[in-house]
Amino acid sequence: MKRRRTAFLFALVTSLAAAHPTVFNVRDFGATGDGVTIETAAFARAVAAASSAGGGTVLVPPGRYLSGTIELKSHITLEVAGGATILGSEHPDDYPATPDEWGEEKEVIAPLIYAVDADNITLTGRGTIDGQGRIWWKRLELAHPNPKRGWRPPATPAERAEVKNLSRGRPRLIRLVRCRDVLIENLNLRNAADWTVHPLLCEFVRVERVAIFGEKGSHNTDGIDPEACRQVVIAGCRIDTGDDCVTLKSGRDASGRRMGRPTENVTISDCVMYRGHGGVTIGSEMSGGVRNVTVTNCVFQGTDTGIRIKSQRGRGGVVEGVTVSNIVMQDVATPFLITTFYAGGDQPEDVRPVDEGTPRYRDFHFASITARGAKIAGAITGLREMPVGDFTFTDVQIAAQSAFTITNAADVVFRGVRIDTAQGPALVAHNSDRINTEGLTRGSPHAGVPLIVDDGKQ
Repeated sequence: MKRRRTAFLFALVTSLAAAHPTVFNVRDFGATGDGVTIETAAFARAVAAASSAGGGTVLVPPGRYLSGTIELKSHITLEVAGGATILGSEHPDDYPATPDEWGEEKEVIAPLIYAVDADNITLTGRGTIDGQGRIWWKRLELAHPNPKRGWRPPATPAERAEVKNLSRGRPRLIRLVRCRDVLIENLNLRNAADWTVHPLLCEFVRVERVAIFGEKGSHNTDGIDPEACRQVVIAGCRIDTGDDCVTLKSGRDASGRRMGRPTENVTISDCVMYRGHGGVTIGSEMSGGVRNVTVTNCVFQGTDTGIRIKSQRGRGGVVEGVTVSNIVMQDVATPFLITTFYAGGDQPEDVRPVDEGTPRYRDFHFASITARGAKIAGAITGLREMPVGDFTFTDVQIAAQSAFTITNAADVVFRGVRIDTAQGPALVAHNSDRINTEGLTRGSPHAGVPLIVDDGKQ
């Protein structure tokens, strides 16, 4: 009797599994994989079937799948198999309008991969998601002529029509809004039209072993941009893109302060950053604050800056509790760039009233860092009315063309720091207080050139 009951239960479970599969192959829902047919509807049908079953894996087998926005739901895994490529459509009509979560605009263009208010979302596989961003970058150049960059205004009706395709902006590659328990792993992400991975107002996010690439000439193709997120892990990634590699954000100006949601409790480890404006960046949209950030065991190769903290008057917000350790930088033009003059016409000598738009930086720690082939050893610039401060540099070695500069700062400590410059002093301080340089040295002094130039507090 027990054997019969066991056999019956096994048959029932098997029958239920067959009736409610956990893998939903997009080919079974009409996808062709020919790289020409628009597959958006097939993806939507597969996602709907998985969602109706309580969750499952939407499988993208080998092939090329041209699509507009693919919206995921709770408890769904999107698996892009090795040999499979999802191609982002070049036409804005294939991306619906979505709300602007910051309330600054009525609507924005949806991303290629999208989820909102979803739990337990996974994007995985050995395949590729390619935003086909080249046409979108060209449209941007036409819309914003810049002779210095070789960007000319539209000259034909066809080019003017291309500019109109930017009326709702450019689609990001992956954008997840108010999601919880998110995993993005192993994928190859290429040529986003705008930012590549953008979790917004999410919790418990992991981005692991992902390769991100933006070809030369890409614009604003940040790698990974957690914004107003909590509990974020970015590990084992390779990023080579046309803007910042990893950027932590929390909203801009009054809307970010109104939301008041900091990005916090972030770990970035074991990553390699190649081209990009910054290896790891905070800001400039940081009005809700950024805190409790650890960056460790990373290599930066050829980025414009290594650690880049950027804001400006009017942003407000506090950046605090940042620890960076065990980093190697090679041919990074500026290893450390910490500034509250990211944009705008104000100058370090200006003095303005302190208000809710005054940004604040504090409690930064840098340790066991080597930088070779730099142009500028580093730069820290605060406001006259709100100096940045409480920074420590421990066991840091920098080889650069010119000095590390500190302006409008206080409480900066150098311990076991060596700055070798091709010319000039190792450190130049302006209008700064309590700069402890007892642990600062250089290898080869320049005749008649002091180690430190400090013009005192003015």
